[in-house]
Amino acid sequence: MIILVMNAGSSSLKYQLYNMEEEAVLAQGRVERIGMDASILVHEPAGRPEVNEVSEILDHNTAVRRLIDMLTHKEHGVLLSMKEIDAVGHRVVHGGESFKESTLVTEDVKKEIRRLFDLAPLHNPPAMMGIAAVEYNLPSVPQAVVFDTAFHQSMPQETFLYPIPMVLYRRHKIRRYGFHGTSHDYVSKAAAETLGRPLETLKLVTCHIGNGASCAAILHGKSYDTSMGLTPLEGLMMGTRSGDLDPAIVPFTMNKEELTLNEVNSMLNKHSGLLAISGIGSDMREIVEAMEDGDKQAKLAFDMYTYRLRKYIGAYAAGMNGLDAVVFTAGVGENSAAVRKAVCENLSFFGIELDEARNAVRSKEARFISTDASRVKALVVPTNEELLIARDTYRLAKQDKE
Repeated sequence: MIILVMNAGSSSLKYQLYNMEEEAVLAQGRVERIGMDASILVHEPAGRPEVNEVSEILDHNTAVRRLIDMLTHKEHGVLLSMKEIDAVGHRVVHGGESFKESTLVTEDVKKEIRRLFDLAPLHNPPAMMGIAAVEYNLPSVPQAVVFDTAFHQSMPQETFLYPIPMVLYRRHKIRRYGFHGTSHDYVSKAAAETLGRPLETLKLVTCHIGNGASCAAILHGKSYDTSMGLTPLEGLMMGTRSGDLDPAIVPFTMNKEELTLNEVNSMLNKHSGLLAISGIGSDMREIVEAMEDGDKQAKLAFDMYTYRLRKYIGAYAAGMNGLDAVVFTAGVGENSAAVRKAVCENLSFFGIELDEARNAVRSKEARFISTDASRVKALVVPTNEELLIARDTYRLAKQDKE
């Protein structure tokens, strides 16, 4: 079965095409600058040179048509015709309380995703544009939606509710939802395989740390708690997001600086985090390089970042009454040995013993970075959200055929 995985943004569209018999990526690519006269299509067929095209792509319907044309291109394509595509899977950021698992797209599902636009105004509308574009170009092909929030729907009330008037939850569903669920789900399963233990017996803290970052407490295979909340702003210090802060800072700052609601929202989401403290940027590679050159603000940003990460790991270990392993994933988690070292070396009281040689290794494979004697293990597990979306889409499409 051939599965097309899509992740639609407001002006971009990423895709991967899978042959699910071998779970092999046949091609991948992206369309950038949708809505502009100099849009860019990047197509990477497996084992062949990358193809770049610049042209006018004014909407998502055209973007999907162009990527299908590329997938079936005589020279650069990997399919004979678009009829070979058996199903399309979409990443949707917010499923609210309505979606506890992945599902096939129906009129009722689309209606509910639209109803949830208020919870993810920057992410859910583009996902719906992607779904509509596939319907337009591939009208007979089943589609599935995989939600970032679905994995965290196993959280109990004591971890997902906020200590504010319950009427706000009842009326507006204000609660912790969590994000990066597809990644936390994937890496927790992969970590269990690497550990050689059943997932249902483990207490894990998974750390998805990239420009956006979140931790999750995975108790016996299910999400028990996670650091992001109603929105992706809560939790860890991130590239440009503040993470946790005193909520009174918002009205105080608005009053002192005469900021509008939109301005303070932009400050917390786009002008805080590593960028704000370092004064350099939001890229951890730049922060580490500047820190090693003696930049004090970069060192401060790094120390704040890793301290907050350690604090969450410790809190989740307490919440689960134990810890078997800490798992690092995503851009920073997979690639920054300096961040992993700063976190693990300061969790030695848990029984984590960092193996510096293992930690320095660059690999695309899941691996231990702790010593064999380490009581609590530390691992790096490269995330693969697209593969999980492909697997769920394959499962749902197969069930639908049966």
